[in-house]
Amino acid sequence: MSTTTAPDTTRSGDPGDRDRPGAPAAAGDPTGAAPPATAPGRPRYPRGTRVLLLLAVFVCAACGLVYELALTALGSYLIGNSVMQTSVVISVMVFAMGIGSLAAKPLQRRAVGAFALVELLLGLVGGLSVLLLYVAFSWLRIYMPAMVVACFVVGLLIGAEIPLLMTLLQRIRRQEAGSAVADMFAADYVGALIGGLCFPLLLLPAFGQLKGALVVGAVNAVAGGGVVLWIFRRETRRMVRAGLLGGVAAVLAVLATVYALADDIEVTARQQLYRDPIVHAETTPYQDIVVTRSTAFTGAPDTRLFLNGDLQFSSVDEYRYHEALVHPALAGKRSSVLVLGGGDALALREVLRYDDVEKVTLVDLDPAMTRLARSFGPLVELNGQALADPRVTAVNADAFTWLRDAGQRYDAVVIDFPDPDTAALAKLYSVEFYHLLTHVLKPESRVVVQAGSPFFAPKSYWSIARTVREAGYGTTAYQVDVPSFGNWGFVLAAPGRGGGAPPLRLAADAPRLRFLDDAVLKASTVFPVDRRPQDVRASTLMDPAVLEYTRHEWQNY
Repeated sequence: MSTTTAPDTTRSGDPGDRDRPGAPAAAGDPTGAAPPATAPGRPRYPRGTRVLLLLAVFVCAACGLVYELALTALGSYLIGNSVMQTSVVISVMVFAMGIGSLAAKPLQRRAVGAFALVELLLGLVGGLSVLLLYVAFSWLRIYMPAMVVACFVVGLLIGAEIPLLMTLLQRIRRQEAGSAVADMFAADYVGALIGGLCFPLLLLPAFGQLKGALVVGAVNAVAGGGVVLWIFRRETRRMVRAGLLGGVAAVLAVLATVYALADDIEVTARQQLYRDPIVHAETTPYQDIVVTRSTAFTGAPDTRLFLNGDLQFSSVDEYRYHEALVHPALAGKRSSVLVLGGGDALALREVLRYDDVEKVTLVDLDPAMTRLARSFGPLVELNGQALADPRVTAVNADAFTWLRDAGQRYDAVVIDFPDPDTAALAKLYSVEFYHLLTHVLKPESRVVVQAGSPFFAPKSYWSIARTVREAGYGTTAYQVDVPSFGNWGFVLAAPGRGGGAPPLRLAADAPRLRFLDDAVLKASTVFPVDRRPQDVRASTLMDPAVLEYTRHEWQNY
């Protein structure tokens, strides 16, 4: 992990520095000339030793950045509000790194042992940090204080690395301060780049968050402790060397044991967050997916999908939500339909109930979600194998990016994104997004947007409705009751203000529905006095007002 704290390169921490090549001239020496190229008593190091130490710098920097990214990602999954989580993690860690750099100055006299000890502690604390914070969130409900402490400790240890490494580099070969700093930071920054790329591309897909951090902790302990002890083994007393090597073995043993138990620990901790037994759980590069299923003695069991801890549906009443979402949008032309989001394929199931639908494109970001909808028994049963229908084309892509390049036009669009409680989701509820959407609409197209709860989050709901209008659509707001969610709202829209508000109705040839009919739709447009349109801002990429409203309103529930 890189640091902006300049290392102290004017001393090596050894009383004999004044006799070493490149050391500052002794007081009173008018010439300032450097001592001879070789100084008596200075150990000779094999060729390539310095490169090996810089490689250790590279690996340690990569590990440090992975810890930072892992803590940021965990907070975003568990708490949401990714901007706040990122800000807290980075600011606390950078502050702690500065403290760690200062704290390391007295340790430079024993740089080999001090650096090895710092790396052992960093490998242990950093490797266990994600697991410990997840346990703190699940059982103790003290995630934020625990996260600040973890970030501070990890940052403190990372900050101590650079001054100690600089001392060790100068011990191998004295350099001018500028050259030494350049070599050190080059290895440090390139290592940070590799660590940053490995986290989403390798560690998360291969190991997941918990095990990935443990693997990195083990690499950190070996690279920081083992390599340095090997390089400077002749300068380290036997007792110290034995103790530190024993520490490396102990840290690796702890991390390996926790790695073996990680799945059981994760399942046990995760279960504390959910009422019903978990039947499927996985963490993807995009989100945390959990499916629970109740044990029912009478009636059908209740299957529930959660994304990042937020309920997406309950099988007991999901038909109410999906009927209200889909069928008003399909009351007009519908030969080609676009579904944005809805990777569980439940909205898709409703679309496919119309025989005259010829082609459906489903765009969902996470391939793990659509894979689950194709293969996980309870979910396949609910969606009626919708993704296996030959009329369906499923695309795994970011909807915002996909719309910019889409060439086809559609008769109807169903937008079924999660609530805009992160910056990444808020962009999908922006004026700019709905402007992009017009590129794939036909003149008489109808669009429906799931817009959250007019009761629990009225400002968020009416902000979405205003945002759609600001993008040039005529809109009709409506709401229904879904017991597992409470009161829930939608916005039906049609391109072009001239057409006015699109009529809220069912198609004459609509299939027989369990919940929705024309009478329910007529009543759904009536909002109680305390939940009628409010004076709220439209949401844009530069001013994501809906994100502000959502965070403020839902924090009370």
